Amino acid sequence: MNNMTEQQKAIAVWVIIGLVAGLLATFIFPGNQSLIGALVAGLLGSFLGGILAKQFNIHPNLGSPIADQVAIAFVGALIILLVAWIV
Repeated sequence: MNNMTEQQKAIAVWVIIGLVAGLLATFIFPGNQSLIGALVAGLLGSFLGGILAKQFNIHPNLGSPIADQVAIAFVGALIILLVAWIV
């Protein structure tokens, strides 16, 4: 019954991590973000956070790879929301 490919699972995990990171970031920068807005901020933040973490060789060690990914996405989402707030 579980017919998801590895790529589909990876995308689903990325979306969930992005949503969690976006929701956490909207608590820091409250505004008019909807659930979709939080998801977009989180997805863009996970992309940006991943690039920055790789560029600056940052490897958080929170005890779980998922927690590490959420933390990186959270920081990226904060940057995205900060830029959106300034603009």
